[in-house]
Amino acid sequence: MAWHTKTALITASLLALGACGDSKVFNSWTQEAGAFIDEGQFGNPTRQNTLVQTGQRSFVIDLNNRFAHDVPPMVNFAFDSARLDEEAKAILRKQASWIKQFPEVRFRVYGHTDLVGTEAYNKRLGLRRARAVVSYLVRQGISRSRLEAVASFGETQPLIVTQKRERKNRRTVTEVSGLVKKHPANLDGKYAELIYREYVQSATEKPNTGTGALQNSGN
Repeated sequence: MAWHTKTALITASLLALGACGDSKVFNSWTQEAGAFIDEGQFGNPTRQNTLVQTGQRSFVIDLNNRFAHDVPPMVNFAFDSARLDEEAKAILRKQASWIKQFPEVRFRVYGHTDLVGTEAYNKRLGLRRARAVVSYLVRQGISRSRLEAVASFGETQPLIVTQKRERKNRRTVTEVSGLVKKHPANLDGKYAELIYREYVQSATEKPNTGTGALQNSGN
């Protein structure tokens, strides 16, 4: 088979694959390098680099895993809505109670949508949902400065891939994002102590003040 014939067949195959595949993937061929990988969230790779350079990345992963284990990190929304229902508020109160235990830690809220609607609209809707969660956490006594940022992935990260309405995709996710800058407790080698704070405190022997002995002597 002639070389130019092989080339033509390969080109035709790639075009056919692009036509039947995910258009968002193959659109990346016409974009700048890295555009598809980054998905427009330039701040996330930058944040990861900062965490690695400051030695916080392992700490953030460990504490975030514990956060997700102790309390539900996600809340869900009705279709085309950023309103928090009673179930969502109950979950966020649990999140706020947990967050208050760690005043040295910052959090980030990500908004998501299902795949119904345009990508641009869903991007805005995801942001509205994230902001609704942040506002509610602030009303529970969490400093807004500790809620590092709100971000929206819109429809780009569905839990269930379907073009239909899907409540599980209409969600926000709260995650540990790093440490509060210049907090006095954020010293080198103290990350494990922050993560296991109450365990350390519960295992620490309290000094005997002698109160019990005095009370016994009066009986």
